[in-house]
Amino acid sequence: MLRPLILATTALTVAAPAFAQELNLYSSRHYDTDERLYSDFEEATGITINRIEGNADELIERMVAEGENSPADILLTVDASRIARAEQAGVLQPIESDVLADAIPAELQDDDGHWFGFSQRARMFFYVADRVENPPQTYMDLADPAYNDMVCMRSATNVYSQTLLAAIIENEGEEAARTWAAGLLENLARDPQGGDTDQLRGLVSGECDIAVSNSYYFARALRKEVDGLSDSVENIAWVYPNQASNGAHVNISAGGVAAHAPNRENAIAFLEYLASEQAQSYFADGNDEFPVVEGVPVSASVAELGSFEGDSVDLAAVADNVPLAQQIYNETGWE
Repeated sequence: MLRPLILATTALTVAAPAFAQELNLYSSRHYDTDERLYSDFEEATGITINRIEGNADELIERMVAEGENSPADILLTVDASRIARAEQAGVLQPIESDVLADAIPAELQDDDGHWFGFSQRARMFFYVADRVENPPQTYMDLADPAYNDMVCMRSATNVYSQTLLAAIIENEGEEAARTWAAGLLENLARDPQGGDTDQLRGLVSGECDIAVSNSYYFARALRKEVDGLSDSVENIAWVYPNQASNGAHVNISAGGVAAHAPNRENAIAFLEYLASEQAQSYFADGNDEFPVVEGVPVSASVAELGSFEGDSVDLAAVADNVPLAQQIYNETGWE
């Protein structure tokens, strides 16, 4: 459950380990604002972060190929399905940390301590207010014929589309998920194309009336200039789906300690730092994400979107459903 604006929390402290002062970070996050995360950790601990950045699947494959000789200490990914894939590939190790266990909500961490979620984005509906009188209120509503030729959404090969359908499988069952995928395909205003910002731009261009997007893409357009979007945000309204039932689907950024981490204690210290009030504020203010630690306020741009109830579905179970979700998309004719 998300509570964006709650009471202030005490900052978590991170003590610097007394041995090798370096950390090898494999990351699929690609945000310039994360630079502050890394530099502040280095300054506070004296630990130098060596980064290798790339696609999550490529990084996981690299860690598998490197085996026991892998220099990786930490893997950071975007989306629960990818961090769960890393766990299944055997490239993460379980850890015990009272700091993480207490700070991170139970549904956003692996039961055995292989990974922990550190930021969230809600999968939302945005719509043109003067063209949509009765916007969809649930994910299942997107398949209603009432919204024929109105919806813009990313392709079925995108991880956000995959995990959304995987969550529907978990919450509604496979048969309902197949019906949803087929019905939504009929309601698309155009062939799937581009990223979430492109779906939002489709509202401005008039190509679609309803767009499915993660919250932070729109919040970013409220905070700073986003070409083709920021000048028209006053015409766009939004819905947090499933608020009367299981809650809105969330995507997370997550991290875990590499299976053969040469600097294991430094790696644990880094994960604990990501759960600190300071780091959580960077996720919120620098990248318009929802912090996961209770008491850390959201940024002003995210606060404009209001609060919502998030889906507490087991993210590991959702990740397990991704192959079936892709199969359903394929069989129903999605691109």
